[in-house]
Amino acid sequence: MKKLNEDIKLNTFEKVYLLYGEENFLKYSYKKRLKQAIIGEDTMNFSSFEGKDIEFSDVKGIAETMPFFAERRLILIEDSGLFASASEQWADYMKDIPEGTYFIFVESNVDKRNKLYKRVGSIGYAVEMKRQSERDIKRWILSILKQKNLLITEEAMELFLSKNGDDMEQIYSELEKLTSYCIGSDGIYPMDVEAICSETTVNRIFEMIEAVSAGNEKKALDLYYDLLALKEPSMRILFLIARQFNQLMQVKDAVTAGKRKEELATAMKLRPFIAGKLMAQARAFTKEQLRQYVELCVDSEEAVKTGKLTDKLAVELVLVKIARR
Repeated sequence: MKKLNEDIKLNTFEKVYLLYGEENFLKYSYKKRLKQAIIGEDTMNFSSFEGKDIEFSDVKGIAETMPFFAERRLILIEDSGLFASASEQWADYMKDIPEGTYFIFVESNVDKRNKLYKRVGSIGYAVEMKRQSERDIKRWILSILKQKNLLITEEAMELFLSKNGDDMEQIYSELEKLTSYCIGSDGIYPMDVEAICSETTVNRIFEMIEAVSAGNEKKALDLYYDLLALKEPSMRILFLIARQFNQLMQVKDAVTAGKRKEELATAMKLRPFIAGKLMAQARAFTKEQLRQYVELCVDSEEAVKTGKLTDKLAVELVLVKIARR
């Protein structure tokens, strides 16, 4: 992404950019910045296409139209699927893009064997927007706080990340609320994070498993009803519970094999502090219990699909059965 920043800063651009990968926040951010840098607020020379039914002839017609009272024309194409399928026509055209016309492609998935992908790599710039490491996320957060003349304690940072995971869009949204709350103070402390930051569904699932492991049936059900109040579907909650227990099985195996927190984090693509929390949670269950709970979730899903249970009741029974084990 260093090159993208340099291109924007120097106002010198490749004819075509491809932004792809799973980190949507970064893709949106760089798409917006590139658009602003290339054509600013010019709407007459900007065209946007989205989806898998984009007609090549329509795009070509616009691309070959001279910019109207400007030096540049920009065409944005999103979620087209062109980089995961045969796109010979598009690939051939990319080497003949008219002077003054620029392309930005934004995609979730690409096949690096794809001819269009290779063409963009040779004549333009393709960059994968990956999930960021804990270190990079912390550095990014600190850079935002520096602009707002705010400091944050290490404990508050860890608490903030534990509540928000590694989704940059979620982090940015919660950070906006947190900094607004703390403007005028000398820093951000754990009590500020607790007061302002909501928890993601995944974190509530983690708390739910903590509650049932301690036999706290009421707390587990209260957390479940909170999620329902937030319009989270029961079957998605059941899926996340099953995934959590399956993840704890993997952690249990890794710990038995003698793996340390850092090794586990690398193997499972987790941040170290999350790996540590999972290791602590896994100690509350035996391997056989974890296997049984995964099977219980699968059986409950089947009961819902066959009409034996309602989805809401199915999750309630799973939580009660585990809490009363």
